[in-house]
Amino acid sequence: MKRASGVTLVLFFLFISLTFLPSAQATDYPTKPIFLILPYPAGGSTDLTTRALAGAAKKYLGQPIIIENKPGGGATVGPTLLLTKPPDGYTIGLITSGVTIAFHMGKLTFNPTQDVTHILRWGGYLFGIMVREEAPWKTIQEFIEDSRKNPEKITYASVGVGTSPHLAMEELALVAGGIRWIHIPSKGGAEASTALLGGHTDMSSNSLASLSPHLKAGKIRGLAISMKTRHPEFPDIPTTGELKYPDVNFVVWLAVFVPTGVPKQVVDTLIPAVEKAFRAPEVIQRGSNAGLIIDYMGPDQTRKLMETGIQVVKRVAAEAGLIK
Repeated sequence: MKRASGVTLVLFFLFISLTFLPSAQATDYPTKPIFLILPYPAGGSTDLTTRALAGAAKKYLGQPIIIENKPGGGATVGPTLLLTKPPDGYTIGLITSGVTIAFHMGKLTFNPTQDVTHILRWGGYLFGIMVREEAPWKTIQEFIEDSRKNPEKITYASVGVGTSPHLAMEELALVAGGIRWIHIPSKGGAEASTALLGGHTDMSSNSLASLSPHLKAGKIRGLAISMKTRHPEFPDIPTTGELKYPDVNFVVWLAVFVPTGVPKQVVDTLIPAVEKAFRAPEVIQRGSNAGLIIDYMGPDQTRKLMETGIQVVKRVAAEAGLIK
């Protein structure tokens, strides 16, 4: 009987230790390096800014954050890969508004509002509607009027089918009415800018980060920037918000996320650490240099942003005939 009681006691303590082991591990998090899957190539503006964010976060997490670049699929390859990793908080990732587009176009294998846990949104890229300096259009109104008079004759470049710059132009065409442009998709911002500068397209809908150097060099003219208030570096360029096109405000925003199922203690550790890193001067400066608008949103706000974005994209993509 005494032996049986001893075995029972050992089993009891073993049960207790196993029951509370995950909680203890989560409380000690992190105890090893964290990997961050970035859905963009190395050397770009997002890569450089994220590396600054990772460096700053090490101060608060006590462990390094190692960047893994996994570009492709309109920034959907990285998030898709992350969701195959164990939900332990040792692999986190960057997710962009591009998944809201891919979700409706059947290019996404997960639901971006149900299968992920958002940590925070920390910024976004604005888009500009630009023409060459020698182009005949001085204002967006002149460009719109000429587009109405010459349907399917004016071309524009974007960074790809179904991307935010593409949808911004489709939204503008719908809002302005009677517009039919010829869309020339490219493989990225640099290629879209080259197409415009080389005279292969009449206009470009591209990120301000890609267009900024050419604007400053006087090679192109800005007709509008897709935002609600004027950009501090380009105060002379009007915004779509003030040009009676307030809905044309597509911005590629960036957010940190983890798979659903990561322990709450881990999420509660990540949120304040990443938020403090986001507010670090070196991160803000690096983002500004890259043309990134720093705009922090907490987990709940980020999730709501994703939900709203999905509905907006669904409407525009359906009207533009992009949903198959």
